[in-house]
Amino acid sequence: MEGTVKVWTALVATGVEAAAALIITLAVLIATWRALKAFLSRSAVPDLTKERIRLDLARWLAVALEFTLAADILRTAIAPTWDEIGKLAAIATLRTLLNYFLQREIDGHTARQRGTPGGGGSSET
Repeated sequence: MEGTVKVWTALVATGVEAAAALIITLAVLIATWRALKAFLSRSAVPDLTKERIRLDLARWLAVALEFTLAADILRTAIAPTWDEIGKLAAIATLRTLLNYFLQREIDGHTARQRGTPGGGGSSET
């Protein structure tokens, strides 16, 4: 029974990682397309256009990071060793830090759009 659960959990984790890869692929393709359009159109506000493209990509990368973390948790959920728990802790810490800094940048952009100084506080994104 435990072997079957491990196999199914590994399959689900692989599916979740595949979903993360698909999200990243689509986000990069969309960002590339939008960047090419912005480059060729010579927008009246190029910095705002570039920042919007970059932050949209960052939002999707943050979503993909959550998916990959979920896959790692699934892989470690069934009878983990201390080594696996340590690796998961390190991975979770790194991904959480990446998400934190991505979210800070998104919040800063949102605050600038609203005209509030500093960019602190919570986001409504």
